[in-house]
Amino acid sequence: MYRAPVDEIAFTLNEVAGLRQAVEAGLFPEISGDLVDAILSEAGRFAGEEVAPLAKQGDMQGARLKDGAVTMPDGWRDLYQRWIAGGWNAVSGPVEFGGQGLPAMLAVAALEMWNSGSMAFALGPTLTMGAVEAIEKHASDDLKALYLGKLVSGEWMGTMNLTEPQAGSDLGALRTRAEPVGDGTYRIFGQKIFITYGEHDFTDNIVHLVLARLPDAAAGTRGISLFLVPKFLPDEAGNAGRRNDVVCASIEHKLGIHASPTCTMIYGDGAVKDGDPGAIGWLVGEENRGLACMFTMMNNARLAVGMQGVAIAEAAYQKARAYAEERRQGKSPAHSGEGMSPIVHHPDIQRTLLTMKALTSMARAIAYSCAHATDMARAHSGKEAGHWQERANLLTPLAKAFATDIGVEVASHGIQVHGGMGFIEETGAAALYRDARIAPIYEGTNGIQAIDLVTRKLPQSGGEHVMGFIGELRTDAEAVRASNLPELGRSGEKIAAAIDDLEAATKHLQALLAEGKMQEALAGATPYLRLFSLAAGGAYLGRAAMAGKDSTRIALCRFNAENLLGETAALRECVVDGAESLAAAAAALN
Repeated sequence: MYRAPVDEIAFTLNEVAGLRQAVEAGLFPEISGDLVDAILSEAGRFAGEEVAPLAKQGDMQGARLKDGAVTMPDGWRDLYQRWIAGGWNAVSGPVEFGGQGLPAMLAVAALEMWNSGSMAFALGPTLTMGAVEAIEKHASDDLKALYLGKLVSGEWMGTMNLTEPQAGSDLGALRTRAEPVGDGTYRIFGQKIFITYGEHDFTDNIVHLVLARLPDAAAGTRGISLFLVPKFLPDEAGNAGRRNDVVCASIEHKLGIHASPTCTMIYGDGAVKDGDPGAIGWLVGEENRGLACMFTMMNNARLAVGMQGVAIAEAAYQKARAYAEERRQGKSPAHSGEGMSPIVHHPDIQRTLLTMKALTSMARAIAYSCAHATDMARAHSGKEAGHWQERANLLTPLAKAFATDIGVEVASHGIQVHGGMGFIEETGAAALYRDARIAPIYEGTNGIQAIDLVTRKLPQSGGEHVMGFIGELRTDAEAVRASNLPELGRSGEKIAAAIDDLEAATKHLQALLAEGKMQEALAGATPYLRLFSLAAGGAYLGRAAMAGKDSTRIALCRFNAENLLGETAALRECVVDGAESLAAAAAALN
């Protein structure tokens, strides 16, 4: 059973990502070290004792659709009511609407634990939190007053409606239309697919944020507007009133996250026989500026999805380690007991488990550091805020893509540790792998994250920001090297070499962009993102080793540096020299 690694989470937040320094500097006066510990401890308890025990039930039973209504797995509605009663939905919500206004770092740490307990459960609240942020930043005061209180508390839930059958990653192709009525409302017509928690029985209302086109809108992404479309129209008292013309036509049968209803939503086909056809909606933000509004929600969701990768990796590691300690096979010289040895004593299993732990720790540090940058941008103003916003921008594609890639990778390793039993659903190792596989796909595929990193984030401040960050990573590597701790072996040297690879690849891509060689730059985008993540993650593990001087963290830093970071040299070669061979090999795809 999953047990939240509260101590490790707290250490990474405080000593690696920077929460302790920010609290001591008075940037977050609403929290203290004791409060942080209390929140993390209770979140861990709830995740381990209340969420995790219902994960298997959710996976086996799944969400069920009948006559347009979705029924969630047995026990899940009660679990959600306990979740909102505990105030968890409001952790980072705006104070003026009933939220606790706590830093994003605490919210994402809690998200890690919820997702380790059950990714399918945590998905719904994740979308609601994103909807809260989008409405708070872009909606009218009237919409905020009517919807935010119930969304922040979790009494109502929110969704994000982007994708259509013909418009996946290319939102410029969407066709859903919005017709102005003349009274400030709009009638929405169209179909949206892959809508997470588009229909369920957790709450008595669901607030959909829907991208659509006005009649005179320009083609492409410049002609997209954002609309708030509730399942039930609020009455004069602000409660769920009459049904809106929006229905769930079907739910998908998926590889994983079975208990998370992935819906096809139909807007305005007259299925709800009450008034004129068309789902009634309200404009959020300015006309034809909907994509900018939705990106507020998407950026929130991308970090949250990165936490799903960390969470699945942590759960998979715990499950594999526990199995390795119990399963006996063969005889290891490292085991002095009689009979067959627990497989945890075999070097290959040890290597696999340590790889799982190191990848998970690197991804956690990157994601928490991204959240820290977001908090720092909000806590400052002017130039300092701009610096931290650029840091959050830079780390977001790493946090989303690397963390979700290693979520799949670590879950796969976990199955391998279980051997044949890992391929059997009984152990639960396969369920983690199945759940993990969606995370590199949704909220912008990881290939898109790599494109975003290279084309939008590297050029920030004329390329100076990324080079400044690389300089900070070098400081960590030098601290490891200067420590002269024999237990660290060649860690400092290896981390520095990985950073050298990162700097060389970065300068190469910046030069290609400056020369207008976009195709060549994009050819190296995906290996570059992994190279960047490994180098940054290695430096963060070095920072952890120096901060705690703990033998376990020192040993993990050394294992990572001397066994895993060598991959950066091959990735650098791929980035710098791989474009020509990629272009030449394209003919082989015929």
